[in-house]
Amino acid sequence: MDHSDLLKRTADLALEFLDGLPERRVGQATSVDELRAALGGPLPERGEDAGRVIEHLARAADPGLIGMAGPRYFGFVIGGHVPASLAADWLTSAWDQNATLYATSPANSVVEEATAGWLLEVLGLPAMASVGFTTGCSMANFTALAAARHAVLARQGWDVETDGLFGAPAIDVVIGDEAHATILSALQMLGLGRERVKRVATDGQGRMVPAALREILASASGPLIVCAQAGNVNTGAFDPLEEIVPLVRERGGWLHVDGAFGLWAGAVPALAHLVRGAAAADSWATDAHKWLNVPYDSGIVIVAHPEPHRAAMTISAAYLAQTEGRERDPFDWVPEFSRRARGFTVWAALRSLGRSGIAGLVERCCALARRFADRLREESGVEVLNDVVLNQVLVRFQASDALTREVIARVQADGTCWLGGTTWQGKAAMRISVSNWSTAEADVDASAAAILRAFRAARA
Repeated sequence: MDHSDLLKRTADLALEFLDGLPERRVGQATSVDELRAALGGPLPERGEDAGRVIEHLARAADPGLIGMAGPRYFGFVIGGHVPASLAADWLTSAWDQNATLYATSPANSVVEEATAGWLLEVLGLPAMASVGFTTGCSMANFTALAAARHAVLARQGWDVETDGLFGAPAIDVVIGDEAHATILSALQMLGLGRERVKRVATDGQGRMVPAALREILASASGPLIVCAQAGNVNTGAFDPLEEIVPLVRERGGWLHVDGAFGLWAGAVPALAHLVRGAAAADSWATDAHKWLNVPYDSGIVIVAHPEPHRAAMTISAAYLAQTEGRERDPFDWVPEFSRRARGFTVWAALRSLGRSGIAGLVERCCALARRFADRLREESGVEVLNDVVLNQVLVRFQASDALTREVIARVQADGTCWLGGTTWQGKAAMRISVSNWSTAEADVDASAAAILRAFRAARA
């Protein structure tokens, strides 16, 4: 099969999958042993025809593919992909650009530059902030906190990139009790430690308590980094950023906001109050593959102070064709050197949706989350544990950990929709996340009905 025929057949296979998504069983339809038998085995001695390889991959992988790009996937906070972003992703693979330097891909460099400006405008963040395109929010948090580490130590006269952390002033890192695990993994990788953090008490919805933060800051004496949250991963709640900002400023600290999905509330006039105060922070992290519905991988780091951001990330070598500052070298703003040209998919999603389309997507998902909660709480024995302020719904059944976990397992086995479990304030709960552009009211109603069937069967 020649190159052209191979890609046309591959496009046909991809379209067959996409066309079947709305009605597809959402969870996997096979076992790990069956997948290993179909996809594993010894490596062939001689290469196989590319067409046969792709046909085999499509056939063998299909039962193990999760329908997370479809309208009834509510596990974790995972969006799908708006059509323009998927098409741009196909082009990105075909173009095969290394997004390291302006010299390696002028088009990607300019697209990242334009896209960064649009993102800052849509999210309501400072126009002069620097932006990097990372693998996901984990590396966006890492990059922002690397910039924070540089800045707070530089104020003490310490160059952490040159001299490392040996002998450096100790940094006080303050996080909320409900901080996401990726904040801890970033601190781990940065040498700041997961267990050295000072934890601030949170309220019943997972929001940082300002009075508790004030008390902790009073006892902190070193360079300071505070990590706040826009959108709790369980409840969707927001830390009170308007109250947190002046407390951190008073201490001369750096405020980072982990807004993996919640930061997108700033794009919706009716939800913008949730992120009030966020624009006064020093750095932010978010995911384009969540509410912008861009294919993986696509995180975004934003830093209000470009100098420490670039100092924490950039490197130099004699052979590199680095610019003198007029053009953007993408590797100045992210941890990776060689990497995929991620800007194209984000550019395409933003252009295809426009300001009103982004706001509509986010607002629609929030309305569908409220619909989910309303449908479920009509049933006796079903409790919605959180205030549904965004796209997250926490559900508990018959006030029982065991029954709640059984309902989750039954729903996952049923295949109508897929959602996961969590532990919230010591209690087992079902977690529903509505993030997909293609989810409609009918999908929510069908999924709520499947959940209630599972609950009745488990209770019986």
